[in-house]
Amino acid sequence: MIGLPRGGVPVAYEVAKALRAQLDVWIVRKLGAPMQPELGMGAVAEGGEPYVDEELVARLGVSPEQLDALVRLKNREVLERQTLFRRGAPPPDVRGRTVIVVDDGIATGGTARAALRAIRSHRPAKLVLAVPIASRDRLEALADEVDDIVCAESHMRIYAVGEGYEDFEQTSDEDVVRLLQHAAAWSEAAVSRQP
Repeated sequence: MIGLPRGGVPVAYEVAKALRAQLDVWIVRKLGAPMQPELGMGAVAEGGEPYVDEELVARLGVSPEQLDALVRLKNREVLERQTLFRRGAPPPDVRGRTVIVVDDGIATGGTARAALRAIRSHRPAKLVLAVPIASRDRLEALADEVDDIVCAESHMRIYAVGEGYEDFEQTSDEDVVRLLQHAAAWSEAAVSRQP
């Protein structure tokens, strides 16, 4: 089970707990538009190439220099979060395994696409995207990146993931670290009880 930090980790934690699965993260950072940081123009993910929505970048008039600077900044943030969330350990070994990637929802799909492409490059046996809420057109656009999609609630269009939540409090880095520590503890306990 892989959660996309930060918001996807609390959801992935609950799914991993229910499935008694190991939990890890795949670090991904949104490339927010210069004048509208919440509007994702793409994303960078550890172990993968940046994903850029070229049409949106052109429509917003973002220069190649601005985009390059943003990609460099977000790549640095990916490295910082690897240290914070995994204490610098490499991404989980997904080769030949069924991998369920969980996020808190899909509005534009850029962060999910970047993460899925990076994970796919490590050759999992099966790659599944699981989200509680998503824009139907974005799910369809992501279908070629995965073997299966599980989505509890899809709408014709959503503009923000928070639309599907009664309480959409932001997840902090500390929350992610705490949930990963709890998940590691239950995984270790499960392994020690195995015959």
